[in-house]
This record gives sequence, C-alpha cells and structure tokens, in this order.
Amino acid sequence: MAIVINMPRLSDTMTEGVVAKWHKKIGDTVNEGDLLAEIETDKATMEFEAFPGQEGKLLYIGTGEGETAPVDTVLAILGDEGEDIEALKAGGAAPKEILAKDAAPEPAEVPEPAEAPAPISAPAAIPAEAPAPVPAPAAPVATDGSVKASPLARKLAADRGIDLSMVQGSGDHGRIVKRDVDSFNPVFHTSAQPGAAAAAPAPSAPAGVENYTDYPVSQMRKVIAKRLSESKFTAPHFYVTMDIDMDSAIAARKAMNASGDVKISFNDLVVKATALALKKHPAVNSSWMEDFIRINDHVHIGVAVAIEDGLLVPVLRHADQMVLSQISASVKDLAGKAKDKKLQPSDWEGNTFTISNLGMFGVDEFTAIVNPPDAGILAVGGIKQVPVVKDGQVVPGNVMKVTLSLDHRVVDGASGAAFLQSLKAYLENPVTMLV
Repeated sequence: MAIVINMPRLSDTMTEGVVAKWHKKIGDTVNEGDLLAEIETDKATMEFEAFPGQEGKLLYIGTGEGETAPVDTVLAILGDEGEDIEALKAGGAAPKEILAKDAAPEPAEVPEPAEAPAPISAPAAIPAEAPAPVPAPAAPVATDGSVKASPLARKLAADRGIDLSMVQGSGDHGRIVKRDVDSFNPVFHTSAQPGAAAAAPAPSAPAGVENYTDYPVSQMRKVIAKRLSESKFTAPHFYVTMDIDMDSAIAARKAMNASGDVKISFNDLVVKATALALKKHPAVNSSWMEDFIRINDHVHIGVAVAIEDGLLVPVLRHADQMVLSQISASVKDLAGKAKDKKLQPSDWEGNTFTISNLGMFGVDEFTAIVNPPDAGILAVGGIKQVPVVKDGQVVPGNVMKVTLSLDHRVVDGASGAAFLQSLKAYLENPVTMLV
C-alpha cells in the first residue's frame, strides 16, 4: 500500500521548506530511521528521516533538490514496485497515508553547556574541535563534534538516560535511529562527515562595465521579512534611549576575567542585568496575544546572532537564574550552533524578551524592531570614551548607549523608563548582580 510523505512542519513559523539534499533516489528501499532528505526551514537545515510505518521503495519525489514546497504538500511516495500512484501525486489520500508532520517528535531539550566564553550578539564563527580519539570505535560524530542521531533517537535517549556516544548507529552512514536506542548495548562505532567546501568568490566585473548578481531569497530571509514587517507595521513602536556609565562594569569584568577560569563579555553583563531588570518590571517581560496581554513570570532572553543567511535568535531560558559563567557558556554554545545551522526548535522558541548588540561593530546607537511575540527588544551600542562630569569635574568616562524598543499596545513609556533605570543601576554597580 502506497504511503504519502508530506513536507513536514519543522518549526512554529515554517510555511514552506526547501529540499537541500535527497539522500535517497527513485527505486531505493526506505526503512524506518533512514535519512531521507535535508530540509531547509526558515531557521535551520534539518535532517528528515523515515518514521515508523514509512517503509517501502521510493516511487516518487515531489520536490527536487533546491525546490520549494508548502507544508503538507506531497514530498515523496513510498510503496511496492509497479504500484499505481498517479492519484496520490496530486495530493489524493491513501488508505494508510502517513503524514510526516504527525509522526515527527518534539526535539529533545539541549543540555546547558558548562564552559566556554561567550561572544556578543554577532560572534565570530566558532571552529569545531575534532573529537578525541578512542581505542575502540565510537558513535558517529558530526562535524560540530555532536553525535549523529535522529531527533527521535535523541529524545528517547534523553528520556531513558542513555549516553548516545555508547550507542551503535545502524542508519545511513552510521547515524543513530530509534531502533538503535531500543536495542541499546555498549558498542562503539565511528563515522565522520567531511566538511562542506567553501563557496568560491564571485568574479569581479571589468572596469566600466555594469554588472550585478541575483540571489534567490532563502527561507530564513523570507520569514525574517514577513515577521519583522508584521511587527513594524502592526505593533506601534516607541523608543527610549539611555546612557550608562560603564566604568564600574569595565573594572568588574577585568577582575572577574583575571582568574582565567572564565571569560565574561560585556554582552554577558548586559544579559544578566536585563534578566534581573525584567524580574523587577514584568510589564516589559510580556506578550501581546490579541485578546489579552500575557505577563510572563519566567525570563527567556533571545540573543540575536548574525549569520551569513540572516538573523537567528537562540534563547537563554531562565536567564535570571543563571550566573555569569553559565550565561557566557550558553551564549557561546548557541551562537556556534546558529553559525553551523545546528539549532533545534527548542533552542529558538519561547523568548519573552530580545537583546541585539552591535557594539562590536563600532555602532554607537541604533533602534531595533520588536521580535514577536515579545513586547520589547534592547538595542545595545558600543562603549565609547567621552567627556563626563563627575564630582563637578570634566573627566574621561566610558559610556554605552542602549535603546529600548517597545510595543505601545502592551507597555507605556513610564514602564519602559523604569526598566531602563533598573538596567542602568545593575550595570553601574555590577556587584548587585552577584547577590
């Protein structure tokens, strides 16, 4: 009996996907757990595997490599060789049709890393470290150092307390799938994927000749355009700017980093101060829900990360409960995953507030567009030495400008100003963030 596999919904904002690569071709046999394709969503390129019940010969591919298809349209059809599938190609129902989106599990929560310093919002690419050699075969390892496993296998392993590095993979190229976790035994297996070749630079145009290059709009860029356009033209924005004296923050950071155990960035200090200020001013930590306003008790801060294709906002969960070293390690880990397009839905969903930092680019001040469903976003400029008045004397001082963008449907000016006053107090007296 033919089985229809539809384009899955791999993120909450995904409306269409691009098939980046097929790992099966027409006529190949597909078994449960086999890697079928890599699908580019609006936020990442994700592996898509055959789930239980999705077995048979690959009879039809509805979306070729590089092509776009809406969610729930026919992606592929499995069945017996010679089976009539003409009626199914247009989206007709099969008696045992299995929709990929219904079978897809929720990805496992990414454990919080314990070390490594943090870059700011748009950090440099973080090189992957090769896994340490072991005397016996190990689990398949991806180029970023993580074990190669399907989302379902990861979830099952997390639920059962199984270390995936101890599991032998039986999927494509040694990839760990559900059946491997179900039949777990401590056998090691190794595999590695070669890194992708760097794109060749575009040739320059001869002098005096007009030239241009057209690039297709990526799924990520499409969603960025749609979401931010809706935010800018639907939510009535207003902006509040404040100068913050960073002399004490500079001294505190220097003292903390002198130990050598951890390296704290200025962005880490901003994240911590923001999280604590949000707890004091819950109106800013809120969401417009059309028929009601949601005041969030938890503080999940999204940190904007610039990548080649656009902008991603991985989320630091319960940031107010994290110490600076945890914030530092988590931001670096999430930024690295964003650069490598390894983020999972659990990494980018659920933000209650967003921070965008362009200070490392020499930007003094800017405004940012609110990131729905948040009611606010903090735009952070660089630290600049300017003349300031202290104790009646003009002296050199280190000042950082921050601009708070707010949705006026949710937050009023006085609430925004009070939030910035608290943020300023924490950053100008950093010791208060340590108690």
